[in-house]
Amino acid sequence: MTEQLIEKLDYQATFDCVQCGYCLPACPTYLAFKKEKHSPRGRINLVQMAAEGKIDIEDMREGIDLCLGCRACETVCPTNVRYGDILMSAVEVLKDNKKMSIFEKGLRTAAFKVVLKNKQMLRLVNKGLYAYQITGVKRVVNRRNLLKPIEKYRDLNKALPEVQLSKKLKNPSNPFRKSSMKIGFFQGCIMDVFFSRINHLAINILSEHGMEVTNIPSQTCCGALQHHAGEHDQTVELAKKNIEAYETYDFDYIVNTIGGCGATLKEYPKLFQEGTTWHQRAVEFTAKLRDISELMAMVDLNFQYEIPKNAVFQPSCHLENVQQVFDDPLNIIKSIPGLNYMELKDKSLCCGSAGVYNILHFEESMQILDMKMKNIKVARPELIITSNPGCHMQMQLGIEREGLSDTISVKHIVEVVAEACGIQSAEKI
Repeated sequence: MTEQLIEKLDYQATFDCVQCGYCLPACPTYLAFKKEKHSPRGRINLVQMAAEGKIDIEDMREGIDLCLGCRACETVCPTNVRYGDILMSAVEVLKDNKKMSIFEKGLRTAAFKVVLKNKQMLRLVNKGLYAYQITGVKRVVNRRNLLKPIEKYRDLNKALPEVQLSKKLKNPSNPFRKSSMKIGFFQGCIMDVFFSRINHLAINILSEHGMEVTNIPSQTCCGALQHHAGEHDQTVELAKKNIEAYETYDFDYIVNTIGGCGATLKEYPKLFQEGTTWHQRAVEFTAKLRDISELMAMVDLNFQYEIPKNAVFQPSCHLENVQQVFDDPLNIIKSIPGLNYMELKDKSLCCGSAGVYNILHFEESMQILDMKMKNIKVARPELIITSNPGCHMQMQLGIEREGLSDTISVKHIVEVVAEACGIQSAEKI
């Protein structure tokens, strides 16, 4: 046991866990894999033993790698264990201890340092996906089952959303206040590639309800994927850029449509030492952060049309367990004319997407998704409403795997509200 390892592994925080087991029924990986090392308290034990030198660092890799990071355990924990902090400390230690191949190093560099940080690169990806769809290549691949030998990519290909060309948001509006509520819009990177339409709809909903929405061209990736991959320094760099980009404007709120990104943005203060200038700037930044559902809940939504469907809600884990937003999405859904909201059993249980978990750990992700789909088949909804792009694609994958795509559709809460309000996705700003 070394003092350096104890500090890196957030060793002291592990003693807050009293091993009561309240986390077990809330943990998707424990429910799916039935092993203690895949439970929150089991992982905490692994971290504690690694710090004490009782096991090798590598002995905790499987348990940590297969954690979804959904943090449902934090929501139910009676002693307020900082599981997320313990988990991320272990992820960083494992990353530093891993001997990476040249290929893996190159892939990380390309993804984290080039593509996700570069709007032009992201738009090239968007254009590639758009061309893949409109040229009919995707249909041919699916119809002829060309990806059959690789189950993971075959299924993920079927679940790809209908991508629209990502349009550059217009220059920001005047930074000086012109309306009673001034909003800074965080567009995200993956969201902009796969679901740019949802971002435009969100902007239009807010604008139509009297809010002045401003795009910030200098914003960048939130750093969620980098952070979850143990790339601490890169995450800090991105956090600083986003804080600097927004703090020069007079905003009441900073809004996003992405549960996972919103959670990372909310936790920027944890990246900086308390008492430093950057920590204070991060605190001031996060104080203005809101999910789109929180903003929509502040106004009297001007519903024009009924949506006569039976619907369930698949909440984002990070929207609930990190941002602590539970009621606003549900209240909005229940207020939509004609919509029959049905409570989905274990709706807050993670769907298994978890960033890129369903790519890195496909089989395990499908075990978790199968648990979710059992409850979907019992509820038999016509519509699954989501609040995060990863959840959206995972639920689409679920209905494709179950052969339910003809009877069930998946939509983001923004799409459903926009439809009920008669709002189109034409660009507003």
